[in-house]
Amino acid sequence: MKHIINLYENINNTARNNSDCPHVVLPEEIFFTISIAGVLENLIVLLAVIKNKNLQAPMYFFICSLAISDMLGSLYKILENILIMLRNKGYLKPRGHFETTADDIIDSLFILSLLGSIFSLSVIAADRYITIFHALQYHSIVTVRRAVAVLAVIWTCCTCSGITMVIFSHRIPTVITFTSLFPLMLVFILCLYVHMFLLARSHARKISTLSRANMKGAITLTILLGVFIFCWAPFVLHVLLMTFCPNNPYCACYMSLFQVNGMLIMCNAVIDPFIYAFRSPELREAFKKMIFCSRY
Repeated sequence: MKHIINLYENINNTARNNSDCPHVVLPEEIFFTISIAGVLENLIVLLAVIKNKNLQAPMYFFICSLAISDMLGSLYKILENILIMLRNKGYLKPRGHFETTADDIIDSLFILSLLGSIFSLSVIAADRYITIFHALQYHSIVTVRRAVAVLAVIWTCCTCSGITMVIFSHRIPTVITFTSLFPLMLVFILCLYVHMFLLARSHARKISTLSRANMKGAITLTILLGVFIFCWAPFVLHVLLMTFCPNNPYCACYMSLFQVNGMLIMCNAVIDPFIYAFRSPELREAFKKMIFCSRY
């Protein structure tokens, strides 16, 4: 968010005076390389589902939604680097109308990436829950039409929320709303997990006979969720510390890792496609056919 980045730049010198921690700076080439890899990998995931009719099912639509979120996060950094390069070359007027508008659009992509990831993981969790505990009714409950409708609503809400957050990014309630969505998603998925395990204990025999294969999907979700938390939580914490204790020496020491936290976000987009390929034989086979140009 532009408000967060500007706030970071404004308080950085003051915070550094209160802390002995050096500011960690990473080469822009690292960000650019990771971002390009993230876009290409998630684009392959989308193409694999589009080209393979066997993968055109609700579960893979939800995975595509998460892939789009990851791709937007990578695209955000690529566009930001291009904008900075054009400004440094003198093609853009610093703080001009075009740069300000472009900043707002790029920031919207960043927020959209986080919101899209949160809601995509939540809907994947709900899909796994239905798959495991309502296996016989799954295809009547989760239809392609309903899945598309749910994703349309999710991305409409995410887009509107992203634009709104950029417009009001200078206000504290916006920052609180932005950061609160992260723990709310964790609470929602945790509640599903607790309910799943309680039901699994009381219906262990039924679960083992009906949904043993579907438990693999729950494990995949757990891995995706763990990677998402590992990659995004440091940045969310950074935003909170920057907003509420910018001059505290301990907060300032953590904020010196700003670029490291940003790199973790970029890595999330690179790691997720490998999880899909490792956990899903169908996607893995589709990737092989695409890479080696085989016919479906």
